[in-house]
Order: sequence, then structure tokens, then C-alpha cells
Amino acid sequence: MFRHDEQSYIGGLLERVAALQDVTPVLIALYDTEDRVRYANRAFREAFHLSEDSFPTWAEIIRLNYQNRQGLIINTRDFEAWLLSAQSRRGKQAFRGLELDMHDGRWIWMTETVETDGWMLCVGTDITALRQNQRSLRQDRDLALRAAQTDELTGTSNRRFVFARLAAHAENVDKDVEPPFGVSIIDIDLFKGVNDRFGHQGGDAVLRDFVKLAHSTIRRPDYFGRVGGEEFMLVMPRTGLEECASIVGRILEKAAESRPFADHPEFSYSCSAGIALYKAGEGSNELYHRADRALYLAKQNGRARLEWIVN
Repeated sequence: MFRHDEQSYIGGLLERVAALQDVTPVLIALYDTEDRVRYANRAFREAFHLSEDSFPTWAEIIRLNYQNRQGLIINTRDFEAWLLSAQSRRGKQAFRGLELDMHDGRWIWMTETVETDGWMLCVGTDITALRQNQRSLRQDRDLALRAAQTDELTGTSNRRFVFARLAAHAENVDKDVEPPFGVSIIDIDLFKGVNDRFGHQGGDAVLRDFVKLAHSTIRRPDYFGRVGGEEFMLVMPRTGLEECASIVGRILEKAAESRPFADHPEFSYSCSAGIALYKAGEGSNELYHRADRALYLAKQNGRARLEWIVN
């Protein structure tokens, strides 16, 4: 009898929470590991112009808002580059807050809370009442921070950002805050030949093509960035060797299948990659160098392949 009463009480609480979520002006949304909306309350759907029966991805929401000039204000001449840059930072921390300018005149403070499995809760609060001069200063700060973390050519994270995240994860493992993780160094094969044939603009196009396909493959908790020239680093939190190899292998497969030049459909490119798993106490620099040595092995063994160093 007590158990039945307790279940009824909990059920009543859940019903009340659900009812309140639907009338609160606070924006609430839950995204799955594929960044698709699985729940959104009325305030969130109204703010981003979503029908009750639609469950799009975050990228689809933002693209539709940009095309219709509604919802979130996005000031850019290159939407796809803006989207890629935003995705390279989205959901990469357990918690973060950011400010959103809306076409309806509101200013929203949006927080992202990410579970270890990649599910993310977004909660937005209207902070339009803050003074306009504060708003401008904060926007300038956010733009400067974004620029400091982004590779200008490709729009993905830059060396500074991805190495900082690498060090943070190494520290967390050493403190037993999270389990070990994997790192991959990926290099575009024979890149000089691409520049020689198509010029530096062609080489830049291949770099951007690779970044786009890499971001379409990695998971939300993963960190991906350009660390120099045609070399990239992928940090895969809470991931063992088999899954690391699967993720990187899919990236290499997509690169081999890509045809970045419509005028030269015969052209293709390949990538080589090395993987290493973090060992507690070794330090992030040693992990990077072990992954780099694995990349060197992949190059030695014929390119267009993946190698790893466990010890």
C-alpha cells in the first residue's frame, strides 16, 4: 500500500513538472547524442519556430532560422562556415553558457548541460532587461573568444583550443574524474601535390572539405581541430581503442570517397592517422607524441591507413 501511494505521489509530481514546463517562459530542450531535439517545451518551440510534432537536429533548426530570418540572429556572409565553427564548440563541455540574440528583440542566456553519454539539456532565460551597453561589451567579448579558439581558414577549432582540451582531459583522468580516452592525429596524404596541381586555393578547398566530413562523423563529446598545415587532432573522451579506431576509420573512408572538385570528378585524396590511448600520469604532450608516432607508422606502411600505439 505504501509503495502504491509513493508511486502515485511521484506520478503526480511528474505531471505537475510537465505542466509547469509547458507554461514557463523559460526555454527548455533536450537533445540526444545525434544533436536531435527529443523534447522541447512551448517556450522553446515558439522561440525557434518549431511545430509541436517536429523533432529536427540543432543544425536544421539553425539553418531554417537563418533562411527565414527568424529565431536566432546569425550575422555572417558564410552560413556553412559559421555553422561548422559553432558545431566545433557545441556540447564539448559538461556545462557552459552563451548569449543568443533573437529576431524578436529578446536576449537569451542559454546554458548547455551535457551528460557523459552525450545527451544535452538546454535551458534559456530572457535577460533582455540587462543594459544595452553591457550587452554590447559581452557580445564583443564572446566574438573575441570565439576568434581565439577557431582556425580562420577551416572554421574548426584551432591548435590552442584542442590542446587545451587535451590537457584538461589528461588532468581529469589523473584525478580519477573520468576514464581514459583516445587521441588521433590525422594527416592529409601528399598534400603538397594538391597545392602543386590546384594551387593554394585548391589546397584550402580540400582542407575545408575534410573538416566538413570529419565534423559529420565525430560524436558531440569529441574535440576536433586543426593543429598545423594539413594535420588535425581528434580527442575522443571516455573511449577505448576499438571505438576510437571505428570513428577514425569512418573519417578516413569518407575522405577517400570525397570528390571536392566538381570540375575534376576524377580527383580524390586520402588520409593517414595514428591513435594512442592516454595512460594515467604520462602527460598530454607524451600522448600527442605517441599518436604522432603512430601516424608516422601509417605513412611508412603505405599511407591511407590507420595505426595505433598502445604502450
